[in-house]
Amino acid sequence: MLRPATDADKELVRVWRNHLEVQAVSLQQDEITPEMHEKWWSAVQQDPTRLVLMYERRGEPAGVVTFFDLTPEGSSPRSSMWGYYLDNEGLGSALLPAWMQIQREGVRYAFDELGLDVLEGEVLDHNEAVRSMNKRNGFVEIDSYEREVGGEPTLVHKIRRTRDQQKA
Repeated sequence: MLRPATDADKELVRVWRNHLEVQAVSLQQDEITPEMHEKWWSAVQQDPTRLVLMYERRGEPAGVVTFFDLTPEGSSPRSSMWGYYLDNEGLGSALLPAWMQIQREGVRYAFDELGLDVLEGEVLDHNEAVRSMNKRNGFVEIDSYEREVGGEPTLVHKIRRTRDQQKA
């Protein structure tokens, strides 16, 4: 289940994002300090182009889905970038099923709740597991570029899924 993130979720979002396994597959790999997170959190609350959702598994917070660069309602096509991550440590053996579920729920939310026509994201080349899952879930790698990630040149793939690619 996805629900809007609240101030009560703020620290969980930061802790999960700072997990070493999450950092290793993120475009921004530096540790996020409480001060940096507070500034980001405050900005997100005021920005209509951003949305932070909590993913719950068995009634407990277990991950985060973010939509950003969200075009206004009525735009054609309506689009957004997105990303997601989980409570890697807390989920334990439920991590793999949670990965599959958070992506399905995020895609469903994008098209059914937000009314998007296009959903895009970025994935690091070495993140083979997510690249494979993206393909199985209807995402297409539409472009690649190199950028510095963690001080190293890194290949990044831009992915896209459109409403008409949505699976039942």
